[in-house]
Parts: sequence; structure tokens; C-alpha cells
Amino acid sequence: MDAGTWGNVERLVGWLDAASALAPESELLLRLMKVSEETGEVAAAVIGALGQNPRKGVTHTWEQVDDELCDVILTAMVALRSRNTDAANVFREHVTGVVTRALGSPA
Repeated sequence: MDAGTWGNVERLVGWLDAASALAPESELLLRLMKVSEETGEVAAAVIGALGQNPRKGVTHTWEQVDDELCDVILTAMVALRSRNTDAANVFREHVTGVVTRALGSPA
């Protein structure tokens, strides 16, 4: 991800920190749990896109599923940055490790 993306994540973390009345440890725990909440919204959107609730029918589009997936990614980035000030490097190194294990070498 580009530096602009992580710069925006940094801005969001600053905004959330400034608005928080909680102790930093509590705020971090809530940001970590928020990832699970957003993941549940992906599940709800997929169920809605497939019309799997007979009472409701089709309630979402696949574009809405994409939006919810983006919310999961962004929420996880905010949580990672809230926990580690070197989040961009931690993420880059993690992706490189996964690609190396899966494909044999990073790009």
C-alpha cells in the first residue's frame, strides 16, 4: 500500500484518539474488537446479496459486499496502527513473508 494510504490511516487514528474518553488500553481493545464487528457486516452483506433470508430476500448488492470488505481492511489497519506505530513496515514485512511461503519468493 502506498504511503498516502498509511498517512490517511495515521490521520484517522489521530482523530479517533482525540475523540476518545477511554483509557488507551480500553480504546485499543475496542478497536481490535471493531474488526470482528465489521467482519460480521461482510457476512450480513453476502447473505443479503444471495437473498438467503427468505423473509427479507435480496437486500444487498455485491458492490456493498466490496464496501464492507474495504471497511474490514481499513478497520484492521487502524487497529494495527493503534497497536504499533510502525504498522506500515509490520504489514509490509508480513505480506512479504506470506508471499514467500506461498509462492517461494517475494515480488
